[in-house]
Amino acid sequence: MTKVLIPSGALGLGYDKAALERGIAAKPDLIAIDGGSTDSGPSYLGRGVSKYARESTKAEWKNLIEARIAANCPLVIGTAGTCGTDSTVDWLYEITLEILSDLGASAKIARLYSEQDPNQIAQTTLTALSAAPVVNAGTIESCTHIVALAGAEQINASLNTGADIIIAGRTTDTAIIAALPLANGDHAGGAWHGAKIGECGALCTTAPQSGTIMVEFDGTGFSITPMGDGAMATPHTVSAHMLYENSDPFILYEPGGHLDVTATRYTDVDGRTVRAEGSVWVPSDTYTIKLEGARIAGYQTIAIAILRDAHYVENSQDWCDDVIKHHAAKAADRMGLDPSTWHAELRIIGQNSVLGELENLPATATELGVLAIITAPDQQTASTLAKLMNPYLLHHQLTRGEEMPTFAFPFSPAEIDRGAAYEFVLHHVMELADPMDAFRLDVTDV
Repeated sequence: MTKVLIPSGALGLGYDKAALERGIAAKPDLIAIDGGSTDSGPSYLGRGVSKYARESTKAEWKNLIEARIAANCPLVIGTAGTCGTDSTVDWLYEITLEILSDLGASAKIARLYSEQDPNQIAQTTLTALSAAPVVNAGTIESCTHIVALAGAEQINASLNTGADIIIAGRTTDTAIIAALPLANGDHAGGAWHGAKIGECGALCTTAPQSGTIMVEFDGTGFSITPMGDGAMATPHTVSAHMLYENSDPFILYEPGGHLDVTATRYTDVDGRTVRAEGSVWVPSDTYTIKLEGARIAGYQTIAIAILRDAHYVENSQDWCDDVIKHHAAKAADRMGLDPSTWHAELRIIGQNSVLGELENLPATATELGVLAIITAPDQQTASTLAKLMNPYLLHHQLTRGEEMPTFAFPFSPAEIDRGAAYEFVLHHVMELADPMDAFRLDVTDV
């Protein structure tokens, strides 16, 4: 049997310290926590930085290092620093060194690097996943960062170094949890399924904010027990997590195969713990890993106007469409820009800014915000285009016969330069002859 303690869904989200202490008292074999994902968009991967504050990261990581010492077991983090680039692995490594110095403690630290050379990937045979963008060598070479998603094999290679702390670059969310149970010979289907359910900590329980859970793996399946006071796992909360960030509620693809939970049965053990058995791991004929890449898509300037006049609130979309038309004509006349080289959009905040044309609910608002987003090849052009739009956002009439309206800007100046805007480029896999071919390990005693 293998016991994996998961303090939280991600480092930086926080957790119940009392729940963590209960988990440590239960003597885990491994403490595993995720460091990030693509949830927050391409900018973090594109820039190679974490979205979480260093101060918050250091405080939580210090608690987990102390927990590791108390439990006398390895501590592993996957997708360090939100995006898992080499720079964010090194960022967390520096924080780790500071913490160990503060504690007067020593540790063996393994760093697993996942970043890839864009020029080399551009010459590699890739297989597109569903809905992947069309790419060519030039597109791939324009990426500022490309990472490969490590699986259980790479995490176990790190554990095999005898490391106390493993700081991994980009990994699948499940790999850091499934690796040790697989190495210990626990049920493969149960290892991957339990890892999927446990990846977000207490999100699979009735008290998501408590953070900490224990997953116990064995020869036939797994059991999940929340550590938070009053928290419960139920067959519903556990089984429902297969729907989370997954296009198929029964199939989950990982490096080296896929998980099938079609025949899984979930049992309430004691009103708090759930037992799952019947999950199947299906190995693949080839070993593939997914790649993620991001590049600069342009530079952005934004502006916000507030519509409160009932006439303009009621006809906000028509007003926005007319502003876009007039602004495009002015940009062509005053700047001589090729329309294909820049883009402007107006999102109506409070009406359809999230779903756009997919929105099917009527909006009944007293006031609406209109967010202008200008994207251009460089910041100066984006800023100039936003300034050209300024008069329209302030005074544009719906019809010529109306009195000139005046709308509100919440900021002065109205235009806010955002800098580089990034886009995801890769949703592809590449085949490896050996699981470690695309990864690098660095082990240090400190």
